[in-house]
Amino acid sequence: MFRPIHPRRPGMTVVYRAAGLVEAEIIKGRLEGASIPVMLDYESAGPAIGITVNGLGEVRVLVPNQHAQEAKELIEPREGDEQLTDEA
Repeated sequence: MFRPIHPRRPGMTVVYRAAGLVEAEIIKGRLEGASIPVMLDYESAGPAIGITVNGLGEVRVLVPNQHAQEAKELIEPREGDEQLTDEA
């Protein structure tokens, strides 16, 4: 049978859901720059065929539970930061 799209990872917290691997890698780099360990969780089909439909291209950014609050604060957009969207 197929594994669930949102599997549980003991000891890890999802701190961000990216629309694709590129966006997730940017978030991962920001967190790793602050010495926070990061794991990306995604279905292999999304990046392989480059689509985001019904969560298929979604990439979940996970960090150890003890780093979750700090990670969320680092990811939160601040005034003057560039957004990770196509609104530019």
